[in-house]
Amino acid sequence: MTTMPGTFSSQVILVAGGTGGLGRAVSLAFLQAGATVLATYRSAPELQALQLSAGEHVARLEGHAIDVLDEASLGRFMADVLARHGRLDGLVNAVGGYAAGAPLWEMDATALDKMLAVNLRSGYCLARAVLPAMLAQRRGAIVNVAAMAAVNHLGAAAAYVASKAAAVALIDSLAVDLKGTGVRANSILPSVIDTEANRKAMPGAAYASWPKPEEIAEVILFLCSDAARLINGASIPV
Repeated sequence: MTTMPGTFSSQVILVAGGTGGLGRAVSLAFLQAGATVLATYRSAPELQALQLSAGEHVARLEGHAIDVLDEASLGRFMADVLARHGRLDGLVNAVGGYAAGAPLWEMDATALDKMLAVNLRSGYCLARAVLPAMLAQRRGAIVNVAAMAAVNHLGAAAAYVASKAAAVALIDSLAVDLKGTGVRANSILPSVIDTEANRKAMPGAAYASWPKPEEIAEVILFLCSDAARLINGASIPV
C-alpha cells in the first residue's frame, strides 16, 4: 500500500515523537501525503534533520518541544492547535522506550516506572488531550505504536513487555468507548525496527529481516485514512 499525494490534504496530524527513528518516517509520509504535521520532539538536532528532509513540504511541518507526560502542557498545546488550525484529524503516538537485558529480579527497581511512563502513560495523556476536539468534530484517528512483545512475551524484558501489553489494553478499551463517535483507535505491533539506534544496540543482527520505518509508516497512514474507517480496536502486527 502506498499513500497517494494529497490523501491527507487539509488534515492536521499530530505525531508524538515525530523526529525519532520511526516518528521521522511517519512525519515525512504524512507531509508527502499533503497533511500539516505537528511533530513533538526532545532533540533539536533531530528536528533540524527532519526539517531538512521535509524539503518542499517544510512549510507544513511544525516542531513542538512538549513533554507528552505533562497534561497541563498538552492542554495548552491543544488549545493553541485549535486556535490556529481549527481541527485535529489524527494522532500517532511514536513515543516509547526500551529496557531489557536482565531477568526481573536483576532489573533496576525504577525500570518498571520508566517503561510505564514512556510506553503507557504517553498514550494515555495524549489521547486525553486530543479526544475532546476529535469527538466534537465527530472524526479522527488514533494510532498507538506498541510492539510485538506485547503479545509475544520476551524473557529478560519484564518491565518493557508489561508496559507494551498494557498499552495495547488501553487502546482496546478506548476503542470500545469510541464506538459510534466517528473516532477510531488502533495499535500497531512492530517487531524490531530497522533504525540506526537498533543496529547499534544489536550489531551483527539480521537487519534485512527487520521492517523499515517507511514500511511501518505506510501502515500507520492507512489506519489514519478514510479507507480504514471500519477499523477500530485492532492490534496489527507489522
